[in-house]
Amino acid sequence: MLNYREAALADIPRLQVIRAAVRENVLSNPGLVTVPDYEEHIRGPGRSWVGEEDGLVLGFSSAHPRPGSIWALFIDPAHERRGLGRALLDRAVAWLWSHPELDAIQLTTAVGTRADAFYRAAGWSDVGRSRSGEVIFRLPRA
Repeated sequence: MLNYREAALADIPRLQVIRAAVRENVLSNPGLVTVPDYEEHIRGPGRSWVGEEDGLVLGFSSAHPRPGSIWALFIDPAHERRGLGRALLDRAVAWLWSHPELDAIQLTTAVGTRADAFYRAAGWSDVGRSRSGEVIFRLPRA
């Protein structure tokens, strides 16, 4: 049975494994995402959640209240298409909406990927391209 909880510092090694295992949105340089980056999204000011089964973390999401963004949403490729991504995204979005100063949430992802289609299907709006050419998605407060 799937269980969801806030991420802990002890989860970081598994989060790194999941982040490195993805087939799309692959980091050109894995060293760009450091342990302190994960810590900032666990200890604060960001927040992270994991989905796990039998104690094994299968995916994670991370959000940051400034500027109101989804920093990460990654699922172990062996456990995709089980609803983990949507459940983890929902947790991050709900937490960001608990910050009344936010009027929208933003994220970026590679063009033409499954993540691109996932966010579109979840109601996010394509509002442009980043300097690196990624899709910029925006979700306004309802």
